[in-house]
Amino acid sequence: MTIKKFPPVETADEDGLLAVGGDLRPESVLLAYRSGIFPWPIDGETLAWFAPPRRGVLFLDEFHAPRRMHRFLKGGTWTRRRDTNFRDVILKCAEPKNRGERNGTWITESMVDAYCELFHQGFCHSFEAYLDDTLVGGLYGIQIGRFFAAESSFYRVSGASKICMCEMATYLRGQGITWLDCQMVTPFSKTFGAREIPRAEYMRLLAGALRD
Repeated sequence: MTIKKFPPVETADEDGLLAVGGDLRPESVLLAYRSGIFPWPIDGETLAWFAPPRRGVLFLDEFHAPRRMHRFLKGGTWTRRRDTNFRDVILKCAEPKNRGERNGTWITESMVDAYCELFHQGFCHSFEAYLDDTLVGGLYGIQIGRFFAAESSFYRVSGASKICMCEMATYLRGQGITWLDCQMVTPFSKTFGAREIPRAEYMRLLAGALRD
């Protein structure tokens, strides 16, 4: 059954856990993002919904592109594309080799199916890097109006995911989007300028993005 309402984000615990259960129908997932919440299955089985007390965001006027990116792109036969291979991108993000020492993955089969359906409905995007026509890097996220949440990325050749980040930033600027949700700040997103803000500030930004 489609989720009609989530608890207030302020009721989440100190780790951001807000609710458990429900479904991943497009309407439920879209409601979650519009409410400042995101799905994150636990142990690959339990569907959980999170609204952390501090949220990772990246303001595009603070975006730091790698200094050598232009030179790097000239060093190989790179092709950059958007939305041509969404399912492959999300599946590669879920592969064990993309998770380092972490066990399990939050990108379950149900998550893959849900975001692929959202892609077909026009709410998700993938940014892809190809080397000699082989997909070697990718990033996907969800867009609702002027709101964008980057979900996950992968690379099979050094620098490929950075190319995708730069392509994403270019696309978002063209959409009039000024910031993006990273959910949590990772070493990778931090190199581009991602930082944490309090949940209350995040909710104000979200309301503005959805209102525009």
